[in-house]
Amino acid sequence: MPHPSAIPVIVGVGDLRHGRAGNPQDPREPLELIADAVTAALADCGSAGLDAAVDTVYAIKTSSWNYADLPALIGKRLGANVSRTLTSSVGGHWPAALLDRIGADIAAGSAEVALLVGGEAQASLKTLNKAGTDPASVGWTTAPGGPPTFDATELGTADMQRAGTITPTRVYPLFENSHGASLGERPAQTRASSARLYAAFSDVAASHPAAWSPVARTAQDIATPGPDNRLVSDAYPLAMNAMPFVDQAAAVVVCSLAAARDHGVAEDRIVYVWGGAGAHEDPNVLARKTFGDSPAMRSATERILTRAGLGGDELSIVDSYCCFPVVPKLLVGVLGLPADAVPSVLGGHSFFGGPLSSYSLHSVVEVTRTLRHHDAREVAMVHANGGYLTYQHAVLLSRQPHADGYIGDPTSHDVPAELHSLTRDYTGSADIITATIEYDRTGEPSIGFIVAQTPDGRRIAGHTNSDDAAALVAYTAEGTRSLVGAPVRVIDRGGLLTVELEEQANT
Repeated sequence: MPHPSAIPVIVGVGDLRHGRAGNPQDPREPLELIADAVTAALADCGSAGLDAAVDTVYAIKTSSWNYADLPALIGKRLGANVSRTLTSSVGGHWPAALLDRIGADIAAGSAEVALLVGGEAQASLKTLNKAGTDPASVGWTTAPGGPPTFDATELGTADMQRAGTITPTRVYPLFENSHGASLGERPAQTRASSARLYAAFSDVAASHPAAWSPVARTAQDIATPGPDNRLVSDAYPLAMNAMPFVDQAAAVVVCSLAAARDHGVAEDRIVYVWGGAGAHEDPNVLARKTFGDSPAMRSATERILTRAGLGGDELSIVDSYCCFPVVPKLLVGVLGLPADAVPSVLGGHSFFGGPLSSYSLHSVVEVTRTLRHHDAREVAMVHANGGYLTYQHAVLLSRQPHADGYIGDPTSHDVPAELHSLTRDYTGSADIITATIEYDRTGEPSIGFIVAQTPDGRRIAGHTNSDDAAALVAYTAEGTRSLVGAPVRVIDRGGLLTVELEEQANT
């Protein structure tokens, strides 16, 4: 066993919400919410003096408000001599990736007491914007800090922008529909399985004090479109989409086992950070070989489980990132869990809330609390996903140390894959690889998104007009038939596809 000074442990956690769905509170900026979460996490340690001992502060990128150096602002409030600070870029994988990096820092002796923080105030920002109020005019930090910025390149590559597949609500249904087809499911069956999973998630969120929408819902309620649950895409009604307009924050205190003991942290507060692993794929979703699987997810989870000497079925607690149902479905498959597994301790982005890049930090908080009250031999996995199934990171936690101490690999591995270049302005026959239809707020199909392969193996991608989107919906026969594999004739004009289904062309 390594020396206690090289063994990373979590000793304090805190998270919160400000208001809840349907019950907004007076707006507060993210820094204030995060500071409150830090206070809660330090109090959770049950030890005096750790606040002054903090030497490292890592922050998850806040998207609702810009901070030039959020960790420095937190360190200043603590009055600590913080020598190491870091703020991530945008991406839901960062909570697990930075926890893993802190574990590596402690194991290497370059950090002793660290804070990992994150939070969002999108609900507060929405309230202020709706009222025409400048957040700076009500005291939100501007020196250094300011309004959020937007970079169109973050939405997707040039190929994706040309095809119109540049938002999560358009991309994740492409994965969902492909994954369902690979299982031999009809679209209606795929949506039903998503609804059952999310009903279970809503049950989890219903009892969580920091959940944004803590109301249990039935699978039928979640699956059935209606005035309060409009169709966003053919795969996902509104209840299956992430809810980013929340005010939530979280903080985790990580230190060496030696520091925990020196500061008198009780043994029942200590959770060991075994370590994690990360992997990433090409950011150009349209060029990937597969849409029904996640090689990066498989790489990250298998590598850390191999290092730990465990199988997926030996994990007692699993929390999956769950912005859309396909992500936890894929993780269940990768880990070999039972089909009816509920891999969440929070309830997912739709019900717990989706504080953008910070979601999985709340997962770390709740997994820590759960482990403290479970058998000390249990091992938990927190999985985090960034981009469009692009960046994956998984970390293992337990009440017992691993025999080798920290066993993680915080450097993300590039997953080599066969990439497909896109053919532009193609006219001719093709077979659909995956597709989805987006609906407008009146419930009518407004646009279709298609990825297809030509007879000679070339790949094409683009979007349709509303008429062709309606034809694609009709082809599915109310969800009894998948678009995946359907033969079509297309004309590609700058990414706008005119589509005629071969079946219709022959009638």
